[in-house]
Amino acid sequence: MPHFASEDDIAFRMQVESCEFPVSEFNHRAHVRLAYTYLVENGAEESVQLMRHALLGLLKHAGVEPSRKYHQTLTEAWVLAVRHFMANTATSTSADEFIEQNPALLDSGIMMTHYSADRLFSEQARQSFVAPDLDPIPVHENPMA
Repeated sequence: MPHFASEDDIAFRMQVESCEFPVSEFNHRAHVRLAYTYLVENGAEESVQLMRHALLGLLKHAGVEPSRKYHQTLTEAWVLAVRHFMANTATSTSADEFIEQNPALLDSGIMMTHYSADRLFSEQARQSFVAPDLDPIPVHENPMA
């Protein structure tokens, strides 16, 4: 199932990594887009690490205390969700095309079908990945990695 990042996607990723992307514009769709761009070239585990590094760097650069905004479980769970949708999508030539094919990814509340609020919004979940307590997130290998 071939997936590709467009030139715009790569430029976006580079803006985030170099802290040139405005934090105020980094919304849920941007999170999904960044996860997609990493997963096109990497497996889920490496993509989680790349996401973590990029997000923490962006927050620090903007003067935002990472412990107030960064959430490890949400980051990892969303990478796994994007990977799941990629495995079930025949092909995409950009993050925008992929998201258009999978609009459910724009529902930021989708993780509440996998996690109870107590578990997801716990301090432990903010600091390190905790497994879902309601419904497992499907895990897929990345055939391109």
